[in-house]
Amino acid sequence: MERWRGRVALVTGASVGIGAAIVKELVRHGMKVVGCKLSEECQSAGLDGVLVPYKCDLTNEDEILSMFTDIKSQHHGVDVCINNAGLAHPESLLNGKPVNVVALSVCTREAYQSMKERNVDDGHIININSMSGHRVVHKAVHFYCATKFAVTALTEGLRQELREAKTHIRATCISPGVVETEFASRLYSENPEKLATAADTQMKSLEAVDVANAVVYALSAPPHVQIGDIQMRPVEQVFE
Repeated sequence: MERWRGRVALVTGASVGIGAAIVKELVRHGMKVVGCKLSEECQSAGLDGVLVPYKCDLTNEDEILSMFTDIKSQHHGVDVCINNAGLAHPESLLNGKPVNVVALSVCTREAYQSMKERNVDDGHIININSMSGHRVVHKAVHFYCATKFAVTALTEGLRQELREAKTHIRATCISPGVVETEFASRLYSENPEKLATAADTQMKSLEAVDVANAVVYALSAPPHVQIGDIQMRPVEQVFE
């Protein structure tokens, strides 16, 4: 991670859960992280990097564009983009919002343009996906699964586009299973038997820091190594 020290990372959805853990790890490794909140915790921990809190409504493309403009003017641009933000509500196709796809796509596009205009050839775009992006676990969450399947396809498509552009910017997809955050309770709020199944097994879930460590692993790989897709889940997980 030494080559990333002092460079700029954007982490979306950085206020809680996986995003918060990613922010803390990147700051610990000396990066300048544009994210949300947690500034007091990162400062008190005596970490090497810098956290720049930023408020942005990722459902509003104009706000996303404004965020990238501010990052450019204040920090020159983005070297690492971690698309972590996403909705976990069990919405339907007919009534749901494809935020998990649209916000990720806009942030990816703007991050790449930021890297390109500064001739950054070793940047990294990491999409926090889900094991639900590889299989449909229950009809009640099929739309959520569909958005995550899209993330799987978008990441591979991005990798191919980057190769065609003859750049060494890398693209990685990280797909965790059950993580001990508030995420699962929101996702299965209308299907509590799924949560009950996990509770009955007394399964040890992944922790947010486990996913953050996967991010660090992908970033730490030598520049010629492409970590395409990391799938991770609790050892005892039997569903999803």
